[in-house]
Amino acid sequence: MEPVAEVPAAGRGGRAGQRGRYGIDGGFAGLGVFAVIEAGLAGTVAWAVRHRRPAAAALAAVGGAAVAGSAASYLYSTGPGKRAIWTQLLDELDLRGDEHVLDVGCGRGAVLMLAARRLPAGRAVGADVWRRRDQSGNSRAAAERNAVVEGVADRVELVDADARDLPFASASFDVVVSSLAISNIRDAGGRAQALREAVRVLRPGGRLRIVDEGAERYATVLRDVGCADVAVRQLDWRTWYGLPGHHFPLVTAARPPG
Repeated sequence: MEPVAEVPAAGRGGRAGQRGRYGIDGGFAGLGVFAVIEAGLAGTVAWAVRHRRPAAAALAAVGGAAVAGSAASYLYSTGPGKRAIWTQLLDELDLRGDEHVLDVGCGRGAVLMLAARRLPAGRAVGADVWRRRDQSGNSRAAAERNAVVEGVADRVELVDADARDLPFASASFDVVVSSLAISNIRDAGGRAQALREAVRVLRPGGRLRIVDEGAERYATVLRDVGCADVAVRQLDWRTWYGLPGHHFPLVTAARPPG
């Protein structure tokens, strides 16, 4: 594991009020779809106005407003909404501050930095393969910059690693978290292997928190490998990602002590 590179003392804590830049989940493809639909509806409005079709123009305008609202919801969920959800989830863990926390699929580090802020005497480790199709501008360098800007570079480590083969000893971490990452593994067997790896690196009594599409299915795997207190709950509107009524699930579990 390599710590984030040292930076000059003047930049170690970041500027007051400054926040890292964490990109858009799913890259720009999702927003591209919204843009194409919006352009099509705008063209329909223009056509309807030229041909004096007020009802068609009004309907297309309403559709355009709905699409714009969905795009705004997507941007909120991938940014402030995600940070608000994970702030709540990390607060629920009631960390002492000296734990070792692993973020599987950390990307540019939105969740990782929130965890690091709670670990003045601990360590926050982010593991990823850093693919840009998973998140816009996704790179290890971007995560390193965010650690510096957020003032937590001294307690953050970043590791190039596939979730299915984590390069850590068994029982290395007190907490393992993951946000919208395991579902990027396309086959069910690979997702199950990633879950087994997450459990393997947990210490006895360690806790697991995963927010992801289809996380309900993860619960079965976690029970099969002996996890305790496995539970699934639907999160709120902050996880709509542009689809009103859509809620990402959270799966929680613990590795039994002893």
